[in-house]
Amino acid sequence: MPRMLRTVGRTAVIAGTASSVSGRVSRRQQGRWAEQDGQQQQEAQQQQEAQQQQAAQPASDPTTAKLAELAELHDQGVLTDDEFAAAKAKALGI
Repeated sequence: MPRMLRTVGRTAVIAGTASSVSGRVSRRQQGRWAEQDGQQQQEAQQQQEAQQQQAAQPASDPTTAKLAELAELHDQGVLTDDEFAAAKAKALGI
């Protein structure tokens, strides 16, 4: 009987320790994920603000505005290199 009590007691201690460690690991992971989410949101907000600032700055003349629009389309992949070069030459009157 004493042997059985020792086994039961040892099992309870091991189970309690495992639960405690598991809880700590879980809380630490949640903290890291929350931190990463916060950083990603902050970066996205900064990018959005930068884009808004660029959009808010009016071009000084229509040619510059057209070139900026073409460059943006090229950066987004809407225009190929050849299409961009042709449209740029047309906008510049070359």
